[in-house]
Amino acid sequence: MTSSLSSLSPLVHLIDDDEAVRSSLALLISTVGLRVQSWADPQGFINEFDRQTVGAIVLDVRMPGISGLSVLDTLKAQGVDQPIIMLTGHGTVEMCRRAFKSGAAEFLEKPVNDEALLEALQNAVRQHVKSRARNQADRQAQERYAQLSEREREVLGLITSGLTNKEIGRALELSPRTVESHRANLFAKLEAESLAQLIRHYAALVDAAG
Repeated sequence: MTSSLSSLSPLVHLIDDDEAVRSSLALLISTVGLRVQSWADPQGFINEFDRQTVGAIVLDVRMPGISGLSVLDTLKAQGVDQPIIMLTGHGTVEMCRRAFKSGAAEFLEKPVNDEALLEALQNAVRQHVKSRARNQADRQAQERYAQLSEREREVLGLITSGLTNKEIGRALELSPRTVESHRANLFAKLEAESLAQLIRHYAALVDAAG
């Protein structure tokens, strides 16, 4: 059963081979109401973690077997969208640059400042929630747009181009009443409450279809 975005409790995945570090960071992160799932084995994390969860990933750079930077590259190549915060006890400028170039959201040095980590995590989680909500809205808009008739799509295209009902009627050789009917159907099918909302959510789809 899927939950709405608003009801999901954000989850932070914490990957570090040091048990003491995992325990202390998990305790710290839980103080701001975030759930934590700890992983000692980075490869096990890659293979098993739930990619549908909303939240963030805290990833140590230096681990035996596979480095945090390699894990970062793998996750990004797989399209994982959770923001990733890198931690390292031996950071270099080059390592930092590579992490950001590979898509890390933040790069912090150990011993990590508690406030800096919590702030970075809370910002990352907020951005991820917004991103997931935006993607869900985009998918819903595409599904609604796909339900329109060819004529409705024509009318929508002219509406988003800024034409009035009279101008649309002339362009499509339709009566004002017919245009108004199409317009009302469009707003209902697309669940748009205003012209601004209609344009914001559907102008790009109209352009892509054209």
